[in-house]
Amino acid sequence: MHFREALTIAARSMRANRLRSALTTLGIVIGVTAVIVLVGFGQGMKAGFNKSFGELATAIIVTKVEGSVPGGGAPRDLRDSDVTALMNKKVAPDIATVTPVANGKELVEYRAKTFRASVAGSTTGYLKVNNREITAGKMFDEEDERLNSKVVLLGPKPVKDLYGDDAASAVGTNVRIGRITFKVIGTLKSDGNSDDVALMPLGTARAYLVGGADKLGTLVVKAASVNQVNPALEQTTEILSERHHIREESKRDFEATALQNQLDQINQFLTFLTLFIIAVAAISLLVGGIGVANIMLVSVTERTREIGIRKAIGARRSAIMKQFLIESTVLAGVGGLFGIVFGVGITLTGAYVLPKVAPDFGTPEVSVVSIVVAIGVSLIIGLVAGGYPAMRASRLQPIEALRFQ
Repeated sequence: MHFREALTIAARSMRANRLRSALTTLGIVIGVTAVIVLVGFGQGMKAGFNKSFGELATAIIVTKVEGSVPGGGAPRDLRDSDVTALMNKKVAPDIATVTPVANGKELVEYRAKTFRASVAGSTTGYLKVNNREITAGKMFDEEDERLNSKVVLLGPKPVKDLYGDDAASAVGTNVRIGRITFKVIGTLKSDGNSDDVALMPLGTARAYLVGGADKLGTLVVKAASVNQVNPALEQTTEILSERHHIREESKRDFEATALQNQLDQINQFLTFLTLFIIAVAAISLLVGGIGVANIMLVSVTERTREIGIRKAIGARRSAIMKQFLIESTVLAGVGGLFGIVFGVGITLTGAYVLPKVAPDFGTPEVSVVSIVVAIGVSLIIGLVAGGYPAMRASRLQPIEALRFQ
């Protein structure tokens, strides 16, 4: 029996039992669709995450240790002179910028409403190094820094509590922070971490709220590139240890953390989560394979007399086996093709819709690898699922097959 002839017979068998064939391939259609969609959405989610937080990959956060230093006295404060030392290119060539932040907690009041905010006094580079965006208004400028202007930008939490989540209405109003009146010049987009912030110029925070002529709460150190994060971290640690007279690592009065390590861990988690979901979706492919095997066994039983007639007129076992293998493979292959069409269609629809309704999620991407794997797996399922029924059909004795009722 030629391949074309076997293919024709397989097509006729599927047409003769359209509903049964459709239900048989449904599991494979769902499985292939799910795999393609989940891979596409998973890649889009990772791409969106890396785009949103990519700027933080070069950031190193330095904070003062709270409480007493193990085996030592009270920890030394971070100071402006530490910033100057870290910006020395001769000893820290891998450090691009250092952004100082003075921290504190103060009560923000507006029209009898109050919110306890985390005050952050910093420079104009704060937004860039912390990957923050403005939703309304503007950032303070160098003139505001020079004059210690009483201006502030509010995070999403104080905006929600004080202004009913109306960012536009907050801009231009006056709020009382501590005992001082400040003008709200902008509002910040959520970063999922410091949403309770009240951001103002560094000099302003020191002069009116947190005090400390040159004390700092946090240093945001930026490496020149992702590849220079580890050298920059080492240089930061060495310079601050020397300035704070630290001889043992366990007695450091500061903590320096590279955000790249945390981002890598999150990426690994997202990859694992995507693979786990895909593995769960692949179970439907297994169910689809069982369905193909079941329907092929039924087909062998229904066509026992036909098999007997073919063997009686000289058909070889290999021809009978080839016929049923081709039928099962065509059945699974058609399911795989429909699954690819649906999977690609849903992924492309998501790529069109999601950026409009959830721009931070990331744009789903059609993965060629997942398509190739999906069609390959569906064909393999057809071969495996049809193997036993095909072998069973080829082993039937002509006389027994002709007697079958």
